[in-house]
Amino acid sequence: MGNDDYGILELDLMRSWQLRRDGAVVHVAARQQRLIAALAVRGPSLRNYLAGMLWPEYPDAKALESLRVAVHLMTRQVPGLLVKDGALLTLDSRVAVDLYRVRALLKEAALSSSGSTWTLLRDLRDAEFLPGWYEDWVIFEQSRLRHDQLRAFTLAAREFSGRGDHGGAAEAALAALEIEPLYESAVRVLVASELAQGNLASALLVYDKYQEQLLSDMGVPPSDGLRQLIGQTAKPQATHADVPLVPALDIGLGQQPLLHNV
Repeated sequence: MGNDDYGILELDLMRSWQLRRDGAVVHVAARQQRLIAALAVRGPSLRNYLAGMLWPEYPDAKALESLRVAVHLMTRQVPGLLVKDGALLTLDSRVAVDLYRVRALLKEAALSSSGSTWTLLRDLRDAEFLPGWYEDWVIFEQSRLRHDQLRAFTLAAREFSGRGDHGGAAEAALAALEIEPLYESAVRVLVASELAQGNLASALLVYDKYQEQLLSDMGVPPSDGLRQLIGQTAKPQATHADVPLVPALDIGLGQQPLLHNV
């Protein structure tokens, strides 16, 4: 990732925007920040496309002029960052972008339920893409990353549970529910993990909170599977060993988040 002429460039888009050269922060204006972030998200892009995306309220000629000024200033302020190929603009491939590392972690989690799940939780739980930015293309990327994080956390919760690490399963399920409180797959893993640890009151509180919010927001009850899982706690003869750690039903992680995604 090093560049013999311009040093090592690192771009952070998660949690906050920051550009560094050899560890020192590089300050650029908001217009250049938006262009740099757009190129990091979209990859190589035509100038006309970038101008329309970044300045949709401007006529085409004015939008292109704004882009031209931003490119000129960025080339002077941060040499080595931008590659110009006629009408095509892109970031230099040697720029280290934290968004790419997050995407790689999410892809790894989607392909396999094995691996360093604690690393996944630590690196992704607070990973938010450009908080405080409200442009359409930013909101789209924020939504996509949240969905991928939801899927990864739920997979991690199931992996922890399968290994008998009920504390880890509960933490991963909670991370999923921080993103989508009505994601029943995560609720089921959390309830099962609390029951497996003997935390009956906590399991009932999780269920009651979910049931109340689901009825309030959507006007529907929890699924039969979740009601059956929590219903086992009413059996006097039940023991912790009787509680299934992960429901046998498929949680449907390949789909968009659903209320009863079983």
